[in-house]
Amino acid sequence: MATENLIAKLYQSPKTILTTKDIALIWQETNTANLTSKIKYYAKEGSLIRLTRGVFAKNKEYDVKELATSIYTPSYVSFETVLREAGIIFQHHDAIFVAGPYPITKKINGHTIIFRKLKNSVLYNALGVKNEKNYSIATPERAFLDTIYLSPKFYFDNLRSINWEVCFELAKIYHNKQLIKRVAEYQKHAQ
Repeated sequence: MATENLIAKLYQSPKTILTTKDIALIWQETNTANLTSKIKYYAKEGSLIRLTRGVFAKNKEYDVKELATSIYTPSYVSFETVLREAGIIFQHHDAIFVAGPYPITKKINGHTIIFRKLKNSVLYNALGVKNEKNYSIATPERAFLDTIYLSPKFYFDNLRSINWEVCFELAKIYHNKQLIKRVAEYQKHAQ
């Protein structure tokens, strides 16, 4: 395949962030050594921007939430990021908060991404997680539950937009009786 076609193929993808696996699929490259040398060449040339190990951007106009969920799989945007966007908390955080398999903070290209670990049975459960653009993001109810699961005494500014029926249904995936009691307490205070 001609080299100019390789980059053109990447730009046909709607994704702004590409992992090594994504690039291998798009280029139909099964030889790891060839794939690695091609990626290194295009990164050195400036056609790909290396953000972190195995994660690249096509250009500087990439989606930070897409970057955040491309670092580890499975992962999805949740916690304060979703709660702030839904108007449930008012505090502004520059960081992107992500539910993932490891508790770690990454600083990449001026962006802070904070991963919070959830147990696998919760992390792998897609209930309350939607695919938006090219990344997964929690619904406000799922982000609320993720937050009180890890931080039982978290303060929320405005719980009026929470659908409590959905919350109680989603709470079952955590297999945690204390969490259900917490949801009931928050619901009482939201009235």
